[in-house]
Amino acid sequence: MGSLSIWHWVIVLVVVALVFGTKKLRNVGEDLGTAVKGFKKGLGDAEEESTVTKKAAAEEAKAVPVNQVSDAEFTEIKDKDKPSA
Repeated sequence: MGSLSIWHWVIVLVVVALVFGTKKLRNVGEDLGTAVKGFKKGLGDAEEESTVTKKAAAEEAKAVPVNQVSDAEFTEIKDKDKPSA
């Protein structure tokens, strides 16, 4: 009485097929397959997006080294702080 034998499973499958019908079961299978494919595609897109984001961040960090920033960018701000004569 511990585990179900193969005959128990066959009877369960026959009852399920009779209750729901084979067409409805086929539709459920197709929907499940589509959901799994969409999930896998979503995971692939997320990995690809993560890789692209990391590459863009690395390129942005390399774009302007700190020692090459000129003071011209800051003089405009300093000039705005001075009162007009």
